Amino acid sequence: MTRARALLLAADGVATTAIAQAVGASPASVTAWRERFAAEGLKGFAEVREGRGRKPSVPPEKVAAIVHATLHDRPAGETHWSCRTMARAQGVSPATVQRIWSARGLKPHLVKTFKLSSDKRFEEKLTDVVGLYLNPPDQAVVLCMDEKSSIQALDRTQPTLPMKKGRAGTMTHDYKRNGTTPLFAALDVLTGTVIGQCLPRHRHAEFLKFLRLIDRQVPPGATAAQFGTRCLWGRLGSRIVLSQVRGVNSRGLPPFHCSDILGSSGPDGGPRPPVQQTDELLLLALG
Repeated sequence: MTRARALLLAADGVATTAIAQAVGASPASVTAWRERFAAEGLKGFAEVREGRGRKPSVPPEKVAAIVHATLHDRPAGETHWSCRTMARAQGVSPATVQRIWSARGLKPHLVKTFKLSSDKRFEEKLTDVVGLYLNPPDQAVVLCMDEKSSIQALDRTQPTLPMKKGRAGTMTHDYKRNGTTPLFAALDVLTGTVIGQCLPRHRHAEFLKFLRLIDRQVPPGATAAQFGTRCLWGRLGSRIVLSQVRGVNSRGLPPFHCSDILGSSGPDGGPRPPVQQTDELLLLALG
């Protein structure tokens, strides 16, 4: 900013000594600025010459050692480096480690997960699922279904007190267990409404009950369509559900057309076995 003001005053024809007094610099500095601007122009004038400026307090070798340890080593007994552990290992300050990591975008505490599908039908399933979300069939209801098992039903040992002026709501620090319950839920992709039900156990029989609940709550005009009610699901506990539900519901209509979005690998890491149509799972035909 000081040099820019000096150049503007020089362009207006102000003398070097007057410029030095105006910007608070010595006449020799103003003369050097004017000569450099005349020789190198604005682009070269903006660059800091070699040897000028603050010298780095950490040598390049130490910076390279910190980066190498961050990428290839791990502290004993710990999952990742922190600023303090790296600083102790390298003999520098934690702030120095933080500056080096920030300048290179290194974040040892963050891990991003990924999964490459080995399913040969992955593209087919992807097209089916994305197509249902983006362009569902006419008069069809698209439901995204999922379940959460082993939800703890907890209760406080004493009644809680409500919040009032000058005091927050209170509750006891201890609790009593009332067992666990699984939650079944289906999200209507179009309206955003959720059909949910908590049941005492987590089996295919409870899942059938939940499907019958959906059958009762979905508008009749939707299931009367050719495509019926479309559902997306994955695994129910350790069982593999059917990819296509056959039969009729209480209205005498095709109940559900289900798209399985199972994982891409089996228990041993290899390809997942094909969908198994066991006797008990054939009960998924409603009605």
